[in-house]
This record gives sequence, C-alpha cells and structure tokens, in this order.
Amino acid sequence: MDHVTTLSLDSYFMNRQPLSVLPMEALDVSSMNDEQLAAAAQSGTQLAFTELANRYWDKLNSYVRRLQPGTSEAEDIVQDALLKAYTNLRSFNTERRFSPWIYRITHNAFVDHVKSRARDPLPFFDPEVLFPHPVATDNPAVEADIGSIRRLLDAHLNDLDRRYREPLILRYYEDLSYKDIGDILRIPVGTVSIRIKRGLAKLRLTIPRDVTV
Repeated sequence: MDHVTTLSLDSYFMNRQPLSVLPMEALDVSSMNDEQLAAAAQSGTQLAFTELANRYWDKLNSYVRRLQPGTSEAEDIVQDALLKAYTNLRSFNTERRFSPWIYRITHNAFVDHVKSRARDPLPFFDPEVLFPHPVATDNPAVEADIGSIRRLLDAHLNDLDRRYREPLILRYYEDLSYKDIGDILRIPVGTVSIRIKRGLAKLRLTIPRDVTV
C-alpha cells in the first residue's frame, strides 16, 4: 500500500481543502479526549490537531450559521478560528476544557467579521453586563423540556436579538454550562442567566398560550 502523505495544516488553510482529506494514521486519535489531543498537538503531533479540527468543524459551522442565519461566510470564519487556535495552541491550559476555549476563539472570529462589515460601531454600554443579576439554575434536569426549546429556536431564532440568541445557542444546541458560556462571551454568569431567561421569555411570545416552555 502506498504511503499517504498527511497534508499540513498550513496547506489546508491555504488551499481550503475539506478536513476529511486529512488522513488519520499512526496515532489512535479516536480514543483520545479533546484535552489529550490538545496536549499532543502542543507537543508537535499535528495529527492530533487535525482530529480536533475534524471534531469541531461541523459544530462550529452550525454555531456561526445560527448566529448569522443566511451567511455564506461561515466556513471562512471557522477556518480563521481554527487557524488562530492552531497558532495559539500553546496558550491553552490542558487542565481546562477545550470546548469553551475553541468556542471563545470562534466567537471572537465572528465578532471581528461583523465589525469589519458594520457601518456603525457596536454599542459599548450594556446594562446587562454592568449590573448584577441573580443566577438562575444551571441544572438541565430542572429546566423546561430542551427538545421543545430547540424546536422553538429552530423556528424563531432569527426573531431574537443577537445578545439573547448566542447564549441560547450555546446552551441548548451546544450543551454548554452557564460558566462556559460566560467564559466564551466574557460576561458574568449572572448576565448569562438573565439573557437566557429573557430570550426564553421572548420565545414564549411566539407560541400559543396552551404550549408551555
């Protein structure tokens, strides 16, 4: 069998090749968790980061498309985010979870994309961040039916302001905790709580009264 040469990440990002063309060989990356893969990549095992990119490619693309429905540049934003993650990988603390870190980088890449195309500057004052709020439960077991919320989000996501849309996406599609969402968005956990609560309240206005969310 002929030896298949693994494409370098630099080549991938330059030529926009699908991640699926990057072969996984030698290292049993499928049995490693994200943090183990990040540690291996930090040690110079490029294949480990390729596996991370494969794992998160679809998730991050869905995340960006939900943030900005109809965008044709989701793949470009995700590729930029993965390249930034690769070049800054040594700054990642492998004793922490990888997922919030890569979502934070993707969030930043998305914000940079929006800023580069915005005619008006983004507002600098946000009272939901400035003022403290009580923290609601972070236990999915005592929340409303998540499946029902996802169906509502599928139908009405575009109707929500972005400040409420993103915490709801991270919570109900990406299954992240309030703390993780706060780390990604760089806002207090109390602010995450109030944005999710207000976002759900706005969703309730879109459904019949006999349906509970």
